[in-house]
Amino acid sequence: MLWVKAFHVIAVMSWMAGLLYLPRLMVYHVEASIGSEKSETFKIMERRLLKAIMNPAMLVSWVLGLWLAFSQGLFTSGEIWFYLKFLSVIAMTIFHMIFAKHVRLFAADQNEKTGRYYRVLNEGPTVLMIAIVVLVIVKPL
Repeated sequence: MLWVKAFHVIAVMSWMAGLLYLPRLMVYHVEASIGSEKSETFKIMERRLLKAIMNPAMLVSWVLGLWLAFSQGLFTSGEIWFYLKFLSVIAMTIFHMIFAKHVRLFAADQNEKTGRYYRVLNEGPTVLMIAIVVLVIVKPL
């Protein structure tokens, strides 16, 4: 079980790295002219980050996380910290899907959002990450 935990933490760290980096790329992408070499480079970087790192890391995080939760009986434990953590991971997944949508919009040169929007959007995964770590380590509830 320690190996499962270790790979779960590695996957979560990889997923979080992408969730924190992708919106920063989008902040800079907004400033690039459509069709410019810079814009096309950002499209490649965003697509590769999403497809090669974030999607697999999210999948592994979910699979191993569910494995750990079921093997420890957390879904039936009545532990409030766990349910809040689980809801936070669902929210993190929603952020992932929102970012994936924006990657598709940028790829089609259809972005209509500002750099400020992406800066604010970037705060969601950060807040969720803090909440998840506190819930898992401290188990305040």
